[in-house]
Amino acid sequence: MIFLSVLASVQLMAQPIASSSQPTQYETGIQTWPATLQTRLDTLMKCELTERTQVGLMVYDLTADMPIFTYNHRQTMRPASTMKVVTAITALDKLGGNYQLTTSLYYSGDIGNRTLRGNLYCVGGMDPMFDINDLRDFVYQVKQMGIDTLRGAIVLDRSMKDTLRWGEGWCWDDDNPTLTPLLVGKSDNFVQRFVSELQRGGVYADQPLLFEDRLPLDAIPLAHCRHSIDQLLLRMLKDSDNLYAECLYYHLASSFGYRPARASYARALEKQLVNQLGLDSDCYKFADGSGLSLYNYVSPELLTRLLRYAWRNNEIYSHFMPALPVAGQDGTLKKRMGRTAADGNVRAKTGTLTGIISLAGYATAPNGHELCFAIINQGALGWREARAFQDKVCVTLCKE
Repeated sequence: MIFLSVLASVQLMAQPIASSSQPTQYETGIQTWPATLQTRLDTLMKCELTERTQVGLMVYDLTADMPIFTYNHRQTMRPASTMKVVTAITALDKLGGNYQLTTSLYYSGDIGNRTLRGNLYCVGGMDPMFDINDLRDFVYQVKQMGIDTLRGAIVLDRSMKDTLRWGEGWCWDDDNPTLTPLLVGKSDNFVQRFVSELQRGGVYADQPLLFEDRLPLDAIPLAHCRHSIDQLLLRMLKDSDNLYAECLYYHLASSFGYRPARASYARALEKQLVNQLGLDSDCYKFADGSGLSLYNYVSPELLTRLLRYAWRNNEIYSHFMPALPVAGQDGTLKKRMGRTAADGNVRAKTGTLTGIISLAGYATAPNGHELCFAIINQGALGWREARAFQDKVCVTLCKE
């Protein structure tokens, strides 16, 4: 049995949660700031949007280490792409910031007269960053071995993960990525592209045998393509790329050491971390890594606790924070909150599904305190209205 390593327990301070009806004040350097913020947020909550849709909000002062505003913060709702916050923090906690995704090429048999009388083995590492240039480098390495003819098979090792092509709870009519360990340019056409590039590179393979199998122990390494978790996080969080998130989810699952990896392994690790934070993981539902699933259910409190945990762990935060979109500047927040107090002061992950608009991340308050927050609007069919509401919340957190 594999156990998750136990890190230092992180518990929230034992004190009442501040709510929209019970403002809490403390020393900040700007004496009236907490009460003023709570009053402003209270006012924002009294709008038509909160009357006809479900809204959950939590704001936590990381510097003072205390919650300062909550509104339905424990209600479970669909997170949409803020589920990527759960995936990223859990993966960094388990895999570490130096983790790499690797796709490999091996061979077996004999090389003579520029002919490989044996097999080429393509070992999938579920790397969404593996592209045509990386594939051409594989071909180049074959050529460097003096091979221009293949008399054998091209063996595909996709044993890293199970054979499920979609995630649990994905809509059949959505734009879903295909989940497979062997990818080229995010597409599931590795075999065709590899054979084509071999021919293009001058390696003769006349109707090569193609079959699935695991890499034998005596296979000889020929080439490895590696990408860092930082490279993956940038695209996954800045651009909210679903395939990148699912690939990371299965790398998290594979850390159990079992092949093939299954999504249930990643869920088990998420639950362990949630329990470690002092919450009951049975109160939530985790289905996938991207938030595409309609079966995910989290709460603003859970997202905020995870953000706090990341902030207090530099090995996580130093990799997680730079990958978040910045309000008014880049990623999915580039066109939001520009030229406001939140511009450059809010870094947060967005989320959008039909009826769901969410936002979770960090903000800098006018007194210099660092905050984390999570907002989920459920049942919001007008996404512009919900986003405008969330932008107002973020601006309120940052302005004098």
